Amino acid sequence: MAAARANWLAAAAILSLLFLSNADTMINVEAAGRRGGGRGGSACGKTPIGAAAASLSPCLSAARNARAAVPPACCSKVGGLIKAAPKCLCAVLLSPLAKQAGINPGVAITIPKRCNIRNRPAGKKCGGFTLP
Repeated sequence: MAAARANWLAAAAILSLLFLSNADTMINVEAAGRRGGGRGGSACGKTPIGAAAASLSPCLSAARNARAAVPPACCSKVGGLIKAAPKCLCAVLLSPLAKQAGINPGVAITIPKRCNIRNRPAGKKCGGFTLP
């Protein structure tokens, strides 16, 4: 049970980073945590950050290891989030959930490029990270 929770938390964190990387503003970890706190803060609209993170569970291994293959299901989820809610993705990545799941933000932010997502917002900031 704990491993499953860690997996969905990690995936959510990864996608959050990717979403927020599409935003023009930087969001720091503290702000992302306040916005996300599981209550559906503004970065994710009415969707709780935990639910957004859970949807990214296919990305877990790719968010922890830059050499891991990125599953097609992960690329699909990330691409959809970049289009629908880029700030949410960053909020997840910078959230305490991502940290608890062992997500490496510097690796996670590379997922859109590794997925060859054409509409990725290269050069956008998410906290202290820049989307390649």
